Parts: sequence; C-alpha cells; structure tokens
Amino acid sequence: MFKRMLSAFGVGGPSVDTVLDTPHVVPGQVVTGQVRIQGGSNEARIDQVVLSLVTRVEVEHGDQEFGGTAEFLRVQVAQGVHVAANQPVSVPFQVPVPWEAPITAVGGQPLPGMTVGVRTELVISGAPDKGDLDPLFIGPLPSQDRVLEAFGQLGFQFRSADVEAGRIHGVQQELGFYQEIEFFPPARYAGALSQVELTFVTNPHELVVVLEADKRGGMFSSGGDSFGRFHVSHQDAVQTDWAGAIDQWLAQVSQRGGHAAFGGGHQAYGQPGYGQPGHGYDQHGHHGHRRGPGMGGVVAGAAAGVVGGMIIGEALDDAFEDDGGDAFGGDEE
Repeated sequence: MFKRMLSAFGVGGPSVDTVLDTPHVVPGQVVTGQVRIQGGSNEARIDQVVLSLVTRVEVEHGDQEFGGTAEFLRVQVAQGVHVAANQPVSVPFQVPVPWEAPITAVGGQPLPGMTVGVRTELVISGAPDKGDLDPLFIGPLPSQDRVLEAFGQLGFQFRSADVEAGRIHGVQQELGFYQEIEFFPPARYAGALSQVELTFVTNPHELVVVLEADKRGGMFSSGGDSFGRFHVSHQDAVQTDWAGAIDQWLAQVSQRGGHAAFGGGHQAYGQPGYGQPGHGYDQHGHHGHRRGPGMGGVVAGAAAGVVGGMIIGEALDDAFEDDGGDAFGGDEE
C-alpha cells in the first residue's frame, strides 16, 4: 500500500503515500488530499512535510534544447510530525493550482506529451527525502475550453504539446515558463501555413490567448512566423465567437507576411471584450498540440494506447526520475 520507504531512517523506518481526493482539477482550483505515513519499527520525527507541483520543461541554450524537471509551486503542509512505531499518521493538505499551470488533460483524456505531478518530500534532520510522486490531470477552464473547441470546429488537428522556459513579450506572467499547444492547420490553410501554436496565459480575471502561425516558404516567399495576441475576461471568453475570430485571423495571416495582430477591437470581430491588439513571442522556440472536430475526440484518438491509466503514472515516474532538480532558471527573458 505504501509506495516509498523513508531512506533517512534506514530499514524498518516509516513509509509514505500521498492520496489525492481527486487527480482532476482546473487552473485556480485547490488540490486536496492526505499524506499517509505508516510508522516503522521505531518512532520517528519528521521536521517538515512539503508538497510541490512539478512538470517537464524544455530549455533553449544557444542552438541546443534540453528538457528537465521544473518545480513551479512548493507548499509546506506540516512540521514537527511525530510518528509512533507501527502507527499510521495522516496529514491533510490543500495545495492551490496556479492559474498558469499547463493543461495536461482535454475531454477527460491525458494530453500526449504533458505531465504534471504532485511531489511529496519529508524533511528529516535538514535533508529532504522524496517520498512520492502522483500524477495530476489539469483540465482547461471553461474560457480555455471555448478556444480549444473553436480549433476543433475549424478543422485543426492536434500535433504535440510541451512547456517552454521563458516569457512572452508583452504579457504579464507569474511563472517562468509557458505551454505551447501545436496544431496542423485546417486543410484550406495547409498550403500557406505549416502549423499554428496556441498558448494560454491566465489569471483570476483574464484570459490571454497567444497564437503563432508558421508560414510555408515558397518560390517567392521565405516563410516566417506571424503572431497574434488577444486579452479577454473569462466571462466574455465564454461568449466569444472564437471560431469566427480565429478564422478571420488565419485568413489575414495566410494572405500577408510578417505579423498580423489578433484582437483588434469591436470593429474587427464584433465581439464584446476584445482587448488591445498586439503580437510577439520571446526569442525561445515553440512547440504545441492540436485538436480536431471536438477537441476531446481528437486528443482521445491521439492518446489511445499511448498514455492512460497506469501508463501515465509510470510515464510520470520515468520522466521525473533522476532529473537533477529545477530545469528553468527563474525569470529568464
């Protein structure tokens, strides 16, 4: 039942297991559960019980890109825990999910390429003992889901998803990374565009949608990237005609070079709540994911036989194991 023995106490020491009340949340929610410690043959004292949220992050360094584990939230949930010999101790906890946490599940299915885990550490005599790692499935907010559904309605196809270290130009971020969800474009734009990448930056009041379209090069064109940025409240985002707005932006991008602004005001798309136009990513590269008719259906098809159930738990353990700490260096610009 208990997954990990606490190595600091040696043979016969206590063991620990972290149980989540539900592994399915959305950004801004609170993860609740219990850290269950089973006493060993001797009594023990645990200085601190710490929970953290971790994910895989891609980092660019010059012309090279490498991946590592990033801890993006750390919470002490208990201190000075006495564990009697052979007795169980349960430590309840509440851990807030950051609004910018990456999406790892769509339509109830794991999103291929994405992993977030709840990591348990027990600090004993000043030394951390990493006792447990449990997968956490983070679904989209209703405002985010409306955008993803529009991608499905327009005929986009999911390609990949990952998390990149760095910051997006012109967008206020809490975390030092952002998620990229990459799509193959709808068939009618396939001749002009090779892929479209979607990024959400979210806070309690606002959804920022950032788009990047990679244009195909041709006999008279060298290709290039076009960017769009859109700011809207969560309430307005649920009411917005995203399919119409994104389709109009795609048409503009496919017909012109350089940058095309997305979110040009009421006159541009006739929708309430459109923010100021803008564009631009930072110098870091991008990857992404994609969704088709009803995003849940496309993601489910991509995920079938690849990640699910026990497999994603094993994939998380393998992804984070022996990964040497934090992969991103804070406020990298």
